[in-house]
Amino acid sequence: MKVFDNTTKKFFVASWVFINHTEVNNTRLTQLPISRSGWDILKPLRRWLDNVEVSDRQLAHRICQMIPAQCPFERDIKLFGKTLLHIPPMCKLNPLYEEVVSLRFRALCYLADECGEDISQYC
Repeated sequence: MKVFDNTTKKFFVASWVFINHTEVNNTRLTQLPISRSGWDILKPLRRWLDNVEVSDRQLAHRICQMIPAQCPFERDIKLFGKTLLHIPPMCKLNPLYEEVVSLRFRALCYLADECGEDISQYC
């Protein structure tokens, strides 16, 4: 069995399109209004988490132990081998999720790069 037998035989050619600059300058571009609240109540905490420097081996180990690699709340409830209910990961509902995950990543990078430790126990 050859891979070529199972692939599509249709090809398409893409090319660049030249746009006349006078037409672009004459058209008026409008931006959609962005609706954002003027003040983020969690911004100071986000900034603080982003500015935490991991420069201590013990601190890096504590961060990696406290912040799990995967969301512990995601579950599949099964009965007789069939999934009855799927509980989605609740971590995504955390408004500081990205900052906490990036802090864990910085701690893992510090342990691996600066300290030369094996971080496979945290993965």
